[in-house]
Amino acid sequence: MSAERSRKTVVVTGASAGLGYFAAEQLAAAGHRVVLATRSPERATAAADSIRRHVPDAALEHLHVDLADLDVVRTAAAALGALGPIDAVVNNAGVVGSRTERFTAQGTELQVGTNHLGHFAFTALVLPLLEETAGRVVHLGSIAHRWASLDPSDPFRVGHYSGYRQYARSKLAVMLFGFELAERLADAGSPVSSVVAHPGLSLDSLAPSRPAIAPARTEPAWTRPGQRLYAQGKDAGAHPLVHAAVGDDVRSGQYWGPGGFMQLRGPAAVVPAEPRAHDRGEAARLWQASERASGVAFALDALV
Repeated sequence: MSAERSRKTVVVTGASAGLGYFAAEQLAAAGHRVVLATRSPERATAAADSIRRHVPDAALEHLHVDLADLDVVRTAAAALGALGPIDAVVNNAGVVGSRTERFTAQGTELQVGTNHLGHFAFTALVLPLLEETAGRVVHLGSIAHRWASLDPSDPFRVGHYSGYRQYARSKLAVMLFGFELAERLADAGSPVSSVVAHPGLSLDSLAPSRPAIAPARTEPAWTRPGQRLYAQGKDAGAHPLVHAAVGDDVRSGQYWGPGGFMQLRGPAAVVPAEPRAHDRGEAARLWQASERASGVAFALDALV
């Protein structure tokens, strides 16, 4: 393989902070071209400046996208084609544990609307670009899916609001979508792969500081020795995402995460998800609800 073809173009949503930032830095360090897909041009510039301090020859682009506004998602997907061939999309951006119930521009609860629905629409809209390169979609899952369930009559129903319970639901939705997409792509004869990855228990305080990243929360000093036994920094947490995006041994439908104790930390490996994340009946209901809520459908039938 030529050096030019070994260098991939990878889109990372939410690339200006946290896992997305470290994934972008690691991809750039490996010689790949990275599209920083973020809401804020200013934060994207700060992230790019920080990456270039650590990877001077980094090849970086910026794409404006707000996953909480489907109109902006459509505009971003249309603009992505101008950047040339796209080899992978890492659907990383998200909202974590919002304390109060908030909503997207189209009225969906913010966490499921951003973490799942915005990425559902974005993936459907950029799928033709990935078809051209036999590319890959990586979905950011979470161990939180272990404690989540969706309402069978309405996957987007919230009921009594709890920020962290709703976050877990949003991640179960992400994983149901990611695994179901792999099945439907295979059935349609598409060369595109769909892979789910998760970072384990990754904490800002255990990662190297970066100027582009907001100051990490400071945990009490007495907890820090214990943290290193069961958690890892977000730099290490980004490894499964990066490997899922560009690893040669990655296959569609796999779930990558830390291979250590309870998937909390450790080197990237193929790991098991809860059976509910593979429930095709629940995934079909979620898929139909997502098409209705987003107004976007996957053109998979045309690929057969």
